[in-house]
Amino acid sequence: MNDVDFSLAGATAAPTQILIAPQAVLRQKARIVRPEDMDTLKATLPGMFSAMYAAPGIGLAAPQVGISQRYVIVDLGDAEDRQPIVLINPEILTESEVMTPREEGCLSLPNQYAEVVRPEAVRVRWTNVEGERCEREVDGLLATCIQHEIDHLDGVLFVDHLSTLRRNMIMRRLAKEQKLKH
Repeated sequence: MNDVDFSLAGATAAPTQILIAPQAVLRQKARIVRPEDMDTLKATLPGMFSAMYAAPGIGLAAPQVGISQRYVIVDLGDAEDRQPIVLINPEILTESEVMTPREEGCLSLPNQYAEVVRPEAVRVRWTNVEGERCEREVDGLLATCIQHEIDHLDGVLFVDHLSTLRRNMIMRRLAKEQKLKH
């Protein structure tokens, strides 16, 4: 199965539960995916795609579903034109000097948004679900999305790129909304 197959399997899979901050696993550095993890990893992908599409979102990292391993899924396509990418053990090799502000949100911080400044383009290397090493230059929204998801693998949330005041305001608002919801 390839990235598209796992994405399509998400259409019939039960969505995996997405954890909401301040869950501890969201602040942990995830461990490298090893060859013996691959069967379990592949079993999680349909539920992750299902959850991401239902949210709706464009990226989801394994720690956001309670798995402290280094893999993420991204898809900037819409329902008629899916463009899924599964990145296992992704790493950013180079970053552009040009920085770009972009509004970010996060499925683990629902309804919270802020402008984050990140490199406009990055060169990223990862292993795909078929075990092949991939390397690609990405820019724009895809670069932002991949950087955001790789941050999750290091226990970093998008609010960590903001001032302490702004971060605290967002986290208090999130806690209040979650309390009202329950």
